[in-house]
Amino acid sequence: MLISMKWLARHVDLEGITPDDLARELTLRTAEVEGLERFAAHLDDVVVGHVQSREQHPDADKLSVCTVDVGGEEPLQIVCGAPNVDAGQNVAVAQVGTRLPGDFKIKKAKIRGVESRGMICSVRELELGEDHDGIWVLPEDLQRGAPVSEAMDLVDWVIEIDNKSLTHRPDLWGHRGIAREVAALLDRPLRPLSHDVAFTEARPLDIEVGDSEACPRYTAFTMD
Repeated sequence: MLISMKWLARHVDLEGITPDDLARELTLRTAEVEGLERFAAHLDDVVVGHVQSREQHPDADKLSVCTVDVGGEEPLQIVCGAPNVDAGQNVAVAQVGTRLPGDFKIKKAKIRGVESRGMICSVRELELGEDHDGIWVLPEDLQRGAPVSEAMDLVDWVIEIDNKSLTHRPDLWGHRGIAREVAALLDRPLRPLSHDVAFTEARPLDIEVGDSEACPRYTAFTMD
């Protein structure tokens, strides 16, 4: 079972507790921890960039030549093949020398005769999802040049707990169960669950149910 320390901290105060401390306490007193690793550590080396301009590649219909500000002395020229890249966007940029998942190292290159000094990344290229239809467009209010891990609040540690150790402890299945155990181990209070859910009609759902007998009725609601 995989446990996120960030998610765990929603349920119990982990201030002053390092990932190693928590893994050791769980192994010695509750269940064996098989692994401990940073979540998406490669995002420390990927930075927030701002696309200042986008021009059509002179020798390729599906490529764009972008000028991207990454907080340095000069902006970078990056050739991008994504259909959704445009001026004014904040994007995730892997600069020359950055290593992405799969041991893929970004190098300065010439693409159809135009120099490219970096890569504007998609979600799938950063192993954060399967979306590969275009680049990952970030929120507008992020600091240029900041690591994406910090700017998007993605700094986290993942604790892997041996499933066999939990077979006889269904009370520990899931983050709430582990949090209850951690609260007892650390002698700290368990935070109450938040039930602040508002149902709304502000975003009506457009649902169509066909003639299939397998689905005679479908109901849904939206909530904020």
